[in-house]
Formats: sequence, structure tokens, C-alpha cells
Amino acid sequence: QVQLVESGGGLVQAGGSLRLSCAASGSIFTIMGWYRQAPGKQRELVASITVGGTTTYVDSVKGRFTISRVNAAKTVYLQMSSLKPEDTAVYFCYARTVVGRDSWGRGTQVTVSS
Repeated sequence: QVQLVESGGGLVQAGGSLRLSCAASGSIFTIMGWYRQAPGKQRELVASITVGGTTTYVDSVKGRFTISRVNAAKTVYLQMSSLKPEDTAVYFCYARTVVGRDSWGRGTQVTVSS
């Protein structure tokens, strides 16, 4: 059974930094990443990383967020810097197995105060 457990959310002032972590278990994952959902908005892909290390980012976080993973530990990280109030959202860890099945964590709240 696939499980994804996020940690690292919290409250931070604008301009600050946070690091999110997600520990996965139960399968082998080709793609791992982070989505976020702000109140009243659709869930959006923030960043993803393949097992080979190829990364993608939504334009609004490029240059501020960095995604990384440790394949052996099945862990993915999201280093968030220069945070803005518009980054406030629930952040969900995401992972795709080798057979194409998608799984999600329960989410962790990130709140950026102005």
C-alpha cells in the first residue's frame, strides 16, 4: 500500500523560507512532486522531479523553489525561499508508481504572512 507523509509546513513571514519533506513507501516511484491548493482555487502542480532528476516548475515559483529527491529513501523535498503571501496554500505530496498509479499525501498547510 502506497503511503505519502508530508512534513515541514507552517507559518512564515513574506520573504522567509520553508522546507517541505515527503516520505513515500509501498512502491517504486518514477515521478514525485508537489501540488498546492489555495482557498477557492484549483489544485496546481508546483514542481515535479523524475527518478532521473529532471525537474519542472510552475512559472510562479521558478527561481524561488527547488525540488529534490533521494531515490534510495523515496523522499522528496521542496525548498521554498522568498515566500510570498500568494504561496499560501495546502501543499500535497504526489508520487506516480512505475505502473502509472498516482498517490497523494494528506497535505500540509503553508501560510505566508505579509
